[in-house]
Amino acid sequence: MKKIRVTAAMIAATFVLSSVISVHAQNFPETIPLPNGFQPEGIASGRGTDFYTGSLANGAIYKGDVRTGEGAILVPGQPGRVSVGMKFDSRSGYLFTAGGPTGIANVFDTATGTLVTTYPLAGSGNFINDVVVTRDAAYFTNSSAAVLYKLPLSGNGGLPDPSAVQTLPLSGDWQQVAGFNANGITATPNGKTLIVVNSTVGALYLVDPNTGIATRIALDYSVTAGDGILLDGKTLYVVRNRLNLIAVISLSPDYASGTLDRVITSTFFDVPTTVAEFGNRLYAVNARFGTPPGLNVEYDVVQVPK
Repeated sequence: MKKIRVTAAMIAATFVLSSVISVHAQNFPETIPLPNGFQPEGIASGRGTDFYTGSLANGAIYKGDVRTGEGAILVPGQPGRVSVGMKFDSRSGYLFTAGGPTGIANVFDTATGTLVTTYPLAGSGNFINDVVVTRDAAYFTNSSAAVLYKLPLSGNGGLPDPSAVQTLPLSGDWQQVAGFNANGITATPNGKTLIVVNSTVGALYLVDPNTGIATRIALDYSVTAGDGILLDGKTLYVVRNRLNLIAVISLSPDYASGTLDRVITSTFFDVPTTVAEFGNRLYAVNARFGTPPGLNVEYDVVQVPK
């Protein structure tokens, strides 16, 4: 047997390597704490390892880092403001947020945290729930009415005048029932087709972004309680909030049908609502709807592998 001579240099190198491994193991924490009492609902990936989440309580926007788990309030809350679903546009650095029961959409500049503009979309009794941003427009869902709202965008992500906002009636196969209907929304990579989940019907729909005509996706699985959705290639992730799981659905090449591949769960889930991605990880925000809100209630974001 060949003898190996262990030197001080080798010991030092081993110590350094162990330290590096330890540091990397501490990166990308499994849970990321949010401010107590925050009442989060939406989450969006930003540039690099940045993420954003918004408050149902006062519309505040929190900016965090998925690598370090650190963050801070970017946009202070205001009485009467609500932030639900949100999406980041890398062209402009703008964050589009759905205003829930306020019936409005807000756009914030993530470089400064300032409110760029507000779009009144619907009156009282409506709930502006989620948003997706494509190359051509931002689209918002209304959980209380069978419509989508389209904000046309310029090639560099420039915003339209409020008079340019379009209302697209959902038609075709769309089924509007009592309770929450249109919820999470996403788009195919070319932006030519939208995908919308109906939380109460438990169905997914392909929607024409110009006409609002909807075609029901043939599924072998119900997505009741479907909330935020995320499309990655032909894989669709559907957060089923009160069921504490994320359904992983494999879609056909034309997106017209899908099968359940598996479900993702976590012991840390506590009514996750929406999901963002970074690399091979998903980040779901815990809304904790079953817990009475309060200033000392803890909230967090949970990391799970795709």
